Amino acid sequence: ASKHAIDHGWDMKVAEPERQFFYMPLEHSENLCDQERAVRLIKDRMPDAPALQLLHAKAHRRIIRDFGRFPFRNDALGRKSTTAEIAFLADGGYGAIVRDMQAA
Repeated sequence: ASKHAIDHGWDMKVAEPERQFFYMPLEHSENLCDQERAVRLIKDRMPDAPALQLLHAKAHRRIIRDFGRFPFRNDALGRKSTTAEIAFLADGGYGAIVRDMQAA
């Protein structure tokens, strides 16, 4: 539904703060193409968005680039975590990525 709405330009018919809700399903997808699209849409179609919003989209994309999935979903989805995913979660997971990106 999100992709259909974006493809038809419906996201551009609402103000920027509400526009993010069209992009959030992409940002929370475990598909790297969706992640790339979410970052691009926020940059291109939400120029007045707070920098933190783009930062979070980039953090989600980085996790998908690194692992191909969100490791913090593994238990709920019955997936076995890899050693790298366990280390990522033990080192602070998503929050650590956001802090690292803020510091950079």
